[in-house]
Amino acid sequence: MSAKPRVLVVPRPSLFHLLFQPEAIVAIESLLDVTYNAEERDWNSAELASRIAGYEAVITGWGTPVFTNEVLAQAGQLRLVAHSAGSIKAMLPPAVFAQGIAVTHAAGAIAPAVADMTLLLIMLMLRQAHKHDRLLKAGEPWSGARSPEIGREITGQRVGVIGAGYTGRCTIKLLRGVEAEVWVYDPYLKPEQAQALGVRQVGLDELLSECPIVTLQAPPTRETHHMIGARELALLCDGAILINTARSWLVDQEALLAELRTGRIQAALDVFDEEPLPIDSPFRQLDNVFITPHIAGASIQARRRQGQVIVEELQRFFAGEPLRYRVTADMLETMA
Repeated sequence: MSAKPRVLVVPRPSLFHLLFQPEAIVAIESLLDVTYNAEERDWNSAELASRIAGYEAVITGWGTPVFTNEVLAQAGQLRLVAHSAGSIKAMLPPAVFAQGIAVTHAAGAIAPAVADMTLLLIMLMLRQAHKHDRLLKAGEPWSGARSPEIGREITGQRVGVIGAGYTGRCTIKLLRGVEAEVWVYDPYLKPEQAQALGVRQVGLDELLSECPIVTLQAPPTRETHHMIGARELALLCDGAILINTARSWLVDQEALLAELRTGRIQAALDVFDEEPLPIDSPFRQLDNVFITPHIAGASIQARRRQGQVIVEELQRFFAGEPLRYRVTADMLETMA
């Protein structure tokens, strides 16, 4: 009987058990010879280099260090990096791909949770439920807490989605499910793909000026840095709602603050340039901004899906089947 391939689990135990349910662990251990990180802390690159020799696969996650040249020099038998989170660019340099190591990730498992939160924030801003809650808890009389009494429904609203990757497409699906009209800006989206998604494909300026609700779902790349600045924000119609559950990288934060201070638009923000958000941040003071602490992708179901995706990818890889979520070097420029 041949020996099982060896896999090194890098995430600390608490994170690993958050992502991998007992049945997922059984599946991994039935397929592979598993070595776990037994320490409740993240390793640095030197520590990873000292441990990685002899493994054919490695499971990585949040907190995994950079695969430096020192790490790669020790990873002569490594064939697969299975990343249990989404973004991999900061962790895996081009040398990983040049060495012929296959890479897969669980970004697709997180996307439904981000989309779910995005829809929630859109509907919250349309109905202003959070303001009624604040007024009632502050002791406002019933009649006063009902003002403004009239909110807006999501059905029939025109929503502009910027970015049609994993989260963008999940968001589009939910928006179409509640019968919103969806416009999309994504220069990499092909016309036939837009047609299949049931969306109208438009330029960025047209989307910003014609959609009263705009949600950002684009990845942080060189192209998307501050793609929304003062000029773009000025295109938004009065009363527009801006949602960001993607990355603060996409928006010039100072320009956004300046626009929000006019009271002309509203925003719901889950991501910020500085996290944790400082206590004295102006975003905490603005009544037309709803803020959350970078939790759009955090759901029980998402965490379980992340682990399950990695289990299934490991099963495919060692069965000689194509990876479903493989990341290649040519994809790096347009992904997180």
